[in-house]
Amino acid sequence: MEKVEFLVLRNLLHNEQYVRKVIPFIKSEYFEDQNQKIVFEEILKFVQQYNQPATKEVLCIEVENRQDINETSFKEITQIISYLEDEPSEFNWLVDTTEKWCRDRAIYLALMESIHIADGKDEKKNRDSIPSILSDALAVSFDTHIGHDYLLDYEKRYESYHKKEEKIEFDLEYFNKITKGGIPNKTLNIALAGTGVGKSLFMCHVASSVLLQGKNVLYITLEMAEERIAERIDANLLNVPIQDIVELPKQMFETKVNNIAKKTQGQLIIKEYPTASAHAGHFKSLLNELALKKSFRPDIIFIDYLNICASSRYRGNSNINSYTFVKAIAEELRGLAVEFNVPIVSATQTTRSGYCLDLKTQVQTPQGLKELSNIQVGDLLLSNTGYNEVLNVFPKSKKKSYKITLEDGKEIICSEEHLFPTQNSEVNIKGGLKEGMCLYVNE
Repeated sequence: MEKVEFLVLRNLLHNEQYVRKVIPFIKSEYFEDQNQKIVFEEILKFVQQYNQPATKEVLCIEVENRQDINETSFKEITQIISYLEDEPSEFNWLVDTTEKWCRDRAIYLALMESIHIADGKDEKKNRDSIPSILSDALAVSFDTHIGHDYLLDYEKRYESYHKKEEKIEFDLEYFNKITKGGIPNKTLNIALAGTGVGKSLFMCHVASSVLLQGKNVLYITLEMAEERIAERIDANLLNVPIQDIVELPKQMFETKVNNIAKKTQGQLIIKEYPTASAHAGHFKSLLNELALKKSFRPDIIFIDYLNICASSRYRGNSNINSYTFVKAIAEELRGLAVEFNVPIVSATQTTRSGYCLDLKTQVQTPQGLKELSNIQVGDLLLSNTGYNEVLNVFPKSKKKSYKITLEDGKEIICSEEHLFPTQNSEVNIKGGLKEGMCLYVNE
């Protein structure tokens, strides 16, 4: 019998603390010997059913009741069980040894499965699944965290209150001021701006500054080609106007890039996806692939930009409104940030319409209805996402107005660009709002 396998089985019988610690992570396929595998399966079945370790007698009875073994196997298995005597071992060493054995076996089995797939012998999986299989095997570990005990873990909680949160700083003083030192991990950060304002330029600038801090940067683009993003980053890092980059001699360009490489230990990877074709699932696969193939793990991820990502939960032609669709994308990207413990920076586009309701329009506040003309910064207004704070009040503008009369007699005066949520999407007069459509409006 193999030494480690014997050690594992013996302690699963006699060491209850060890059982509680390791049994959730051990799999029957880790045992190469079929008889050892059967012993483990019976131990696991008993623990799951009765919540305590099995005994030798229990194992012998349960093995005898199995229908999938013959007389020879039964004798071999009972002999294995007879060897499982109680011999104490140092607990931490025991756990560490078991964890290493589990990881080594998981990697070996993953390699064998990958070869099987590569040879075309698995009809259910293709070669695209190999990186995920290997990644899962490399990630095998004993996760000891099972929750925060409020009364017992007070010291850790107190230390967390006084621990300085790790953040990625901006190279822009005002941004560091309003974010209190930069962007923390596990967050989704959105730049909100209109068309042509410079959302991509902003993200390229921040990506450049983070690279110079020695951080690893992943820039995902769904709008522009990888080369165009790299060109904008070149303009930032090389301090050359973007229109003049093409005029640089190759030797000068090479010298500037090499000088940048000497200033930072970080890496910058730019990955392009077709517009509206990639979602958080694709990005997760990319991160796993980069970790395996290039040993690259980003400290920050830029996604250019939110509105043109796909959703892993909804298809682009799903019967949902645009708010729900974009909300789903944002939730999925936030989940990705949490899973990989990085900040994600993206952008979203404001409507081009700007100011498109009549100033006498009544809007709902927590205090009741209020005319739009009396709204001030800081007021809370009810929208299809709940109450939201007014961050800015724009000056008046003159536009052609239209009056919409609803079935209940309510009248709305607006411009042709004002978007109304409907069952399928948001529409305006300019974009095809027609008589008979159902609008979601506040009563």
